[in-house]
Amino acid sequence: MAPLRVLCVHGYRQNGGSFREKTGALRKLLKKHVELVYMSAPLDVRAGTEEAPEKEDGSGPGPGGDEDPKGWWFSDVQARSFSAQQQCEESLGLDESVAAVREAVKVQGPFDGILGFSQGAAFVAMLCSLQEQKQEPEFSFRFAILVAGFRSACRKHQTFYDTPLLIPSLHVFGLEDRVIPDNMSRELLPSFQDAQVLTHPGGHFVPAASAHRQTYQDFLKRFQ
Repeated sequence: MAPLRVLCVHGYRQNGGSFREKTGALRKLLKKHVELVYMSAPLDVRAGTEEAPEKEDGSGPGPGGDEDPKGWWFSDVQARSFSAQQQCEESLGLDESVAAVREAVKVQGPFDGILGFSQGAAFVAMLCSLQEQKQEPEFSFRFAILVAGFRSACRKHQTFYDTPLLIPSLHVFGLEDRVIPDNMSRELLPSFQDAQVLTHPGGHFVPAASAHRQTYQDFLKRFQ
C-alpha cells in the first residue's frame, strides 16, 4: 500500500526546512503510512516584526525565530507583520501564497492531503475553501490536518467561512498553547462539517507522542 502524500504548510516565521526538522517525531510516528512533503511560503518576514515566534516549546532558535523566516500573509499591511489576534480590513500576500501552493501541487504533487501548523493551518482552511468553491482546479486534497489552526481575523477573509467545508479534517491543538489559545482553534471547527479533534496537554507544537498515534492512524486509514 503506497503511503499517503501530504503537503506540509509551516507556521509564521518558519520555513519548509525548519518545519521539517520540527516534525521529525511525526514523520517517525507515521512513516509507513504517510510521506510528508514540505514547501516554504513566498513572503519574507522582516527581522523584529514578530508578534509571537511560532516555535516548539523550548526548542528551536531563540527570540529571533528561524533563519530565513517566511509567512503566508501579513495582517499589518504597512508593517508587513502578522498577528493572529489582529483585526484588519485586508491582508497582504495571500494571492502570492495561493499561487505558490498551486505551483507546489503542479511540481511536487499529486497530494492526498494537506497539513498545516498555526498560520499554516489557518491558510489550509482557506485553501480547502478555494478547492470546494472550485476556484483552484489543481487542488484535489482529500483530507486536511490543522494543528493549532484559527479563523483569520481579517475582514476580507470571512468569505472563506461562509459555508461549512465537506473535506474531512483532523483538528489538533494544545490545551496549554499560549500563541494560539485552544479557544481560537475551537472557533474554526464549525467551518468543517466532518471535523475530528485531537487535543493534547502541551503548547504550540505538532504533537507526535505514541499516545497520539492511534488518532492520526484512524483518521488517515479512511483515505488509504
